[in-house]
Amino acid sequence: MKDQINFGLIGAAGYIAVRHMRAIKDTGNYLVAALDKFDSVGVIDSYFPNADFFLETERFDRHMDKLRRKGDEHKIDYVSICSPNYLHDSHIRLALRNDAHAICEKPLVLNPWNIDSLESLEKESGKNIYNILQLRLHPAIIALRDKIKNGPKDKVYDVNLAYITSRGSWYHYSWKGDVEKSGGIATNIGVHFYDMLTWIFGEVQENIVHKYDTDKAAGFLQLKQARVRWFLSIDYNDVPDEVKAKQRTFRSITVDGEELEFSEGFTDLHTDSYKHILGGEGFRVKEARNSIQIVHDIRHKEAVGLVGDYHPFLLKHK
Repeated sequence: MKDQINFGLIGAAGYIAVRHMRAIKDTGNYLVAALDKFDSVGVIDSYFPNADFFLETERFDRHMDKLRRKGDEHKIDYVSICSPNYLHDSHIRLALRNDAHAICEKPLVLNPWNIDSLESLEKESGKNIYNILQLRLHPAIIALRDKIKNGPKDKVYDVNLAYITSRGSWYHYSWKGDVEKSGGIATNIGVHFYDMLTWIFGEVQENIVHKYDTDKAAGFLQLKQARVRWFLSIDYNDVPDEVKAKQRTFRSITVDGEELEFSEGFTDLHTDSYKHILGGEGFRVKEARNSIQIVHDIRHKEAVGLVGDYHPFLLKHK
């Protein structure tokens, strides 16, 4: 048996890739090869200075195949995928085609039907696909879920979610600003919140969109045990005035008027995710289905405007 597990990494220049490098190192394993079409990846030296680096997918693919043919000691066992959202599906397939498991950032895919084909591919290849859903490992989120599970089964909670993470004009010129590549704002910055909420409060019964623009979106979700008013934005002007003097971001989740405090404890969640995966407890393809369906529906629904049970932050946009 190997002393350490070999990893590949796709999307090494992205900001989230560093968390994956740290997780690979913290779990005592080794990054063999990394891929990105951008070459600003000097951070690799802080973790795995001997890792091979490729600018072209075809050469990375060939390298994986060569290592696989050299035997189990050399082959890449897992491929961590931090590439743009629209490439996740093809990069997962690349991993499984080379006899490696895939660990993919959220969103796993952009469309719910892509999940069906990936599940079939898992069965054909005998390899697993794991989704990073790190909020499910946050102690405060786990405590809330336990509280709801142990509470009255027929109780429906009132939840308000607001997440504002200011972005400059670069955002709209990058792949993140292209709905065909990112899935739009609800997918790009909100998918992990929808996963968290359905994990805690149950399946979706109604999905209403009040506003949907390139820089902000808002709506209402009726879950089995929650009425959720949500607001997402990358517009600095949406940050509450009392917060602007201190920071450019704002995050708030209230449950029946009580603030859920989970601003701390994020540092090691990717490492915890890797520990779960390597221990056989990672979140598999089917776990992503609810949130992928939600964001797919959000971007294809017609916004109804300020009617019904909308988030109070929308009052700024009458």
